[in-house]
Amino acid sequence: MSEVDSPGAGSARLDTSVAHNARVWNYWIGGKDHYEIDQRVGDRIAGMFPVIRAVARADREFLGRAVRFLAAERGVRQFLDIGTGLPTADNTHEIAQRIAPESRIVYVDNDPIVLVHARSLLTSSPEGVTDYVDADARDPDGIMRRAAETLDLTRPVAVLMLGILNFVLDTDEARDIVRRLMAAVPAGSHLALTHPTYDRDVGGEGNVAAMEFWNAHATPPITARGRAEIAGFLEGLDLVEPGLVPCSQWRAESASAAPVPQFGAVAVKP
Repeated sequence: MSEVDSPGAGSARLDTSVAHNARVWNYWIGGKDHYEIDQRVGDRIAGMFPVIRAVARADREFLGRAVRFLAAERGVRQFLDIGTGLPTADNTHEIAQRIAPESRIVYVDNDPIVLVHARSLLTSSPEGVTDYVDADARDPDGIMRRAAETLDLTRPVAVLMLGILNFVLDTDEARDIVRRLMAAVPAGSHLALTHPTYDRDVGGEGNVAAMEFWNAHATPPITARGRAEIAGFLEGLDLVEPGLVPCSQWRAESASAAPVPQFGAVAVKP
């Protein structure tokens, strides 16, 4: 990693006494990079809201389908993965570079434990490039400035924001972040996002109590939003079919895929 990716470059201190989203999420999808506190809180929330493990898996599977679609069908060769979380199997660069070895990927996160594991994200095909930026999603201008060291911002970029805008509690601020990110990339760029919802028609009502417990016992604080609020993040972009749907059902291999209370969408900048 480069000197700008050192732990002093904006990361918070690693605190293993409080459950943290990246580690709990890793626990839910079957990873090993978590602590006892993360497992306890994860089990408590899963007891309150059993579908959360299916949400975590569906979100990860959405990543795979979206990146494959963008690389294979849309010809995207540059990916900016914001809030990447802990490395697991089939990370963004692995998926993209299997299809197009020349793909260039920049990962962005500000979690110190993600930074510790970031070296495993920096593997790449000889033809491509991967990089890691230690930055907060609330600093879109800084992210794009750093990303421009690896990505050619005159060519289309796929901006991935999976399960990240839910940590920006102010909806206007979250919309502004998306607008600034997409303003910095050219026409033909894409935005892929997922976001939890409390909408009852997809089983989201259980998110209310689960998130109240989370915000009292873990970090960072989180919020769910309704379909209309989430759709607002995509304003000015052209939705790719099937539009904004439960992420488990977005271009799912099975027509019978069950909905989860986590919306997903891919949209293109005209």
